[in-house]
Amino acid sequence: MCKGKSMEKNLIEKIIYDLYESFPGNRVEEELALSPEAAGIRFFEKPLVGIGAADDPLFEKLRSEEVVVSWYMMPEEWLCGAKSVISMFFPFTEEVRKANGQCREMPAHAWLHGRIEGQNYLEELLEEFCRKLNELGLRTCLPTTDNRLRAVMDGVRSGSNWSERHTAYICGLGTFGMSNGLITEKGIAGRFISVITDGDIPADTRPYTEIFEYCNGCGACIRRCPAGSITREGGNGKKKCSEHNDKVYDKYYPRYGCGLCQTRVPCESRIPPKINR
Repeated sequence: MCKGKSMEKNLIEKIIYDLYESFPGNRVEEELALSPEAAGIRFFEKPLVGIGAADDPLFEKLRSEEVVVSWYMMPEEWLCGAKSVISMFFPFTEEVRKANGQCREMPAHAWLHGRIEGQNYLEELLEEFCRKLNELGLRTCLPTTDNRLRAVMDGVRSGSNWSERHTAYICGLGTFGMSNGLITEKGIAGRFISVITDGDIPADTRPYTEIFEYCNGCGACIRRCPAGSITREGGNGKKKCSEHNDKVYDKYYPRYGCGLCQTRVPCESRIPPKINR
């Protein structure tokens, strides 16, 4: 139901699900495939959708340097009159996850395609989603394609003025793991993307209270990381991760990414079971 600028979540879900089923581009094109095995592989499964309030106090907390960065932009700064934030998690398909799970040093070709061409597909899909909402009288902002998006990734100080993972946490989609990825009910292996709107959509109640609530601390991601950047103590692992991604980029330019820590782990495609200690 849509009345004025109020909208129910089920309508939001219907619009995005219909687009997911019909929008082209959710596969590795044969002429772009890095290998014959990667050609035709589907990138993403049906997404999870979470709704957050634009004025949720947690957004302000992201301005802490210990969380993201002091220059983090609030939803209202992205879109004047913002009321709601729609966050989506698109899980990678089993084909993509399985291919990457078989790798130990460099990522699978299917994963690299999912990270780059898959991301391009999501951005085009969400731009169409925004147009659909605009037709219903809602204004929208897609931060990931907005020219105001700024990121610093120098291996020492990393941060962006909009974080898809932190937004997803606020919108109730999941909690963080030891690798700093976000674990959802469909796991950690996938891509997040979000839209800010002036539509008044009831916010979801977060089904958790702690930022690492879904992580069981098994340490599988530590063993899977080829760069040794994940530790139980945390610390400055981003530099090692960045250096490894530079190696991937040099080998597979213009593609990059890794994701080994997100595959062949208990949280790959679900919330992992708790461990009795």
